[in-house]
Amino acid sequence: MNERGIPHHVGYRRPASGHRGDSFEASTVRLAPADLTETATAVGLLERPAWPDADEQSLPGHGGSTYPAQDHPSFPPGALSITPEDLYEVLGADTDDLLADTDVDVDELIRMINAETTVMPPLVLPDTVADLDDSEEPPPEVVEAIGEWKRRFLKGAVTAVVLTLTGAGGAAAAMDKSVTVEVDGAEREIHTYGSSVSEVLSEEGIEVDSHDALSPSPQSEIEHGDVITLDRGRLLTLTVDGEQREEWVRSVTVGQALRQLGVPTDGAWVSAKRTMPVPEQGMTLEVKTSKSITLINGGSEPEKLTTTAVTVDELLRQEGIKLGAQDSVTPGSGQLSDGTVVRIDQTGTSTVNVREPIEPPVKEIVDDTMFQGERTVEEPGKPGEKIVFYRVTTRNGAETDREQVGERVLQEAEPKVVRVGGKPRPNSGVWDKLAQCESGGNWQINTGNGYYGGLQFNKQTWDAYGGDQYAAYPHQASREQQIAVATKMRDARGGYGAWPSCSSQLGLS
Repeated sequence: MNERGIPHHVGYRRPASGHRGDSFEASTVRLAPADLTETATAVGLLERPAWPDADEQSLPGHGGSTYPAQDHPSFPPGALSITPEDLYEVLGADTDDLLADTDVDVDELIRMINAETTVMPPLVLPDTVADLDDSEEPPPEVVEAIGEWKRRFLKGAVTAVVLTLTGAGGAAAAMDKSVTVEVDGAEREIHTYGSSVSEVLSEEGIEVDSHDALSPSPQSEIEHGDVITLDRGRLLTLTVDGEQREEWVRSVTVGQALRQLGVPTDGAWVSAKRTMPVPEQGMTLEVKTSKSITLINGGSEPEKLTTTAVTVDELLRQEGIKLGAQDSVTPGSGQLSDGTVVRIDQTGTSTVNVREPIEPPVKEIVDDTMFQGERTVEEPGKPGEKIVFYRVTTRNGAETDREQVGERVLQEAEPKVVRVGGKPRPNSGVWDKLAQCESGGNWQINTGNGYYGGLQFNKQTWDAYGGDQYAAYPHQASREQQIAVATKMRDARGGYGAWPSCSSQLGLS
């Protein structure tokens, strides 16, 4: 041990390239053979000094033995050497029993560990620490490095010394434990001298992240046969139906991760196989869930579909539907959800050709021998024919608009010749009064007594004065036609004598 209380066998060095400071071979702890022929007294056993009561400090777990920490041989300035507290931390509650079995006290055990014959792994100092002179007080970086060195390698050295002294019997039974460590479902059985979960994991080089799940807790004590379970957290960049989020999962496979997050996967499309392992560094994953929708394409019947499409556009691509320039879709190109009704309105225009007749033009000839309002067709004419061009607009198969855009005449029409009356009609007021007297003013009356119409013509008289050119019977002719026949008869007979009773009542002659 040098002036600063650091064991002589501790080699200071800085880590070389590619060398971890905490790595060592099993052969790095070597002990000189111990003479155990006499077990009553250990070689070189020091008597414990007596210290004043006022300065005494009890060591935890060491019976009633007391040592003033600042004056103990293992407590030089800076407390950088191996201390009784270090030994009690390593050996635990069974320290006194183990030391009793070896017949060695704390001081002697410290001397044996610090001896030249005990080779410990090299102490790696930070690069920022320059070479130190033995007379200098160690800087904080050195103190921290030595503390880490103690925590990692002192237990092995203490155990080796105790096993040598006891012949690998009671110490091994008391300190060695068989523990199962399960990491992400993979189990392995290890032997450890660690007393807590964190110590066991540290010995195995297993680090625990804040997103990992560890059972039992790091501070829990470890007994023989215990199981330590560590489920590592993995970061998923997850996109479900177009919505992205980040989630931490403690799952080994993609399928387990999706179940842990409650993502519905029945019938879903997943960007990776569900049996694929989730890397510890995480991964990106996309899921398109299964949806039941209704598709109405134009005028066709509604169709029930199951799809993993996220948007309407994606659905149309899956179904091989191409929209026309004037087609429209409801609900647009937004996201799909379970129960969505997608309606496609197909709007289009086309040009159609239609054969249509051409009505004959009417040519009228005025005839002054006929009363005004009378018409006689002399030539019926003949319809023509043409082709008419229409622009037709349809929506879902139904026509919504038709616009004529042109025509072509195939056959011209022949005109229709009509003769029309030009002679003014007589005053009809007298005839209305006479009809009122004869028939009650009913020009279409048929009494069944052989007289017809408003002026009560018989069939013979009606035909004699040209009434049959209008109708077979007087009551079938119009009022004007009946008056026209009556006027002819009045003029031929020289008065209203054909209606003696009513003409007398009306004062007509």
